Amino acid sequence: MRSQQMPLQAPDLKSAYNVTLSTEAAVNAPINQALKPEAKIDLLRQMIRIRAFEEKTVRAYQQGHIGGFCHTYIGQESVAVGTVSVLEEHDHVITTYRDHGHAFPMGMGMNECMAELFGKYTGCSKGKGGSMHFFAPDKRFWGGHGIVGGQTPLGAGIAFAVKYQGLKGSCLCFMGDGAVNQGAYHEALNLAALWELPVIYVIENNRYSMGTCQASSSAGNPLAKRAEGYGMNWAMVRGNHILEVRAQIRAALEYTWETHRPMILEIDTYRYRGHSMSDPDQTYRTKDEIAAYRTAHDPILLFQNILKGDKVITAEGVEKIEEAAEAEASTALDFALQSPFPPESEIKRDVYWEEDHPETKTSQGTLFFN
Repeated sequence: MRSQQMPLQAPDLKSAYNVTLSTEAAVNAPINQALKPEAKIDLLRQMIRIRAFEEKTVRAYQQGHIGGFCHTYIGQESVAVGTVSVLEEHDHVITTYRDHGHAFPMGMGMNECMAELFGKYTGCSKGKGGSMHFFAPDKRFWGGHGIVGGQTPLGAGIAFAVKYQGLKGSCLCFMGDGAVNQGAYHEALNLAALWELPVIYVIENNRYSMGTCQASSSAGNPLAKRAEGYGMNWAMVRGNHILEVRAQIRAALEYTWETHRPMILEIDTYRYRGHSMSDPDQTYRTKDEIAAYRTAHDPILLFQNILKGDKVITAEGVEKIEEAAEAEASTALDFALQSPFPPESEIKRDVYWEEDHPETKTSQGTLFFN
């Protein structure tokens, strides 16, 4: 006699909502109203520092000091700075290969990052990672990943750890618009929804993937609305307006802290240079388009104009910040040029835990072959 099977029950996924804040609500959000003048100036300073570093990076790459891939963050500075400025002690960040902009707000220094670009031993990954692999676990910054969408399951894993430890925290997992069609991303969304993990997937939609525009590569708009297929909340954000970024990210954080539910934020932003340094982006957009965005929508220009209008800073004050950022980036360049390359003895380090800690080795066999 065949045993009777119980009917399968669908998981109880919550209803999904578009929870986008209006511009007025974002600007007037408590997290922004609490900003003191010094804090506003510091937000501007952080954005200017990122741009100064990236512009120095471009020249260093063109001069042959940097090899491999290099993806700059010029034009997107308000996204990283605005996001990190509202994090708390148990919130973590993991991101893509376009990771330079996230590193500095998370507390990394220009010297260690420039040295890493140059492949030097004084770099944050000992010169082994390069542009795509900045890491600072002590600062809750988990990279820097070269595989498109490869960081999305890891983001779910970090969120799982936060929840497992009973901490009030989350993981912000950044990606570009080109990653939303990767299978690993959808697998991560599925598990995050099923297991109710406090992860926020942040799509930095800079409108173009490698050699193509979003309309030619991704069906459906907005991309964040795909959250509804997993019963997740979602929201849209104007990425060049740092106060809107801060308010929407903070609202998302408070939601994940309280519910442990994941959500998706799509941030509308723009990159001024190619996808990477090897991408001749003039084949799919015009110089006029880039110039028009720089003139009317640049995040640094917009914010400094707001601060000037509110009498928080003067033109001379902005100039001093720019000069200091340029000097810091120049010092980092000199540091990288003068730093040594990794010694040959390092080639097998930082690959296997047991190789670096032989006293804990339990496996048998050979880890490396000549």
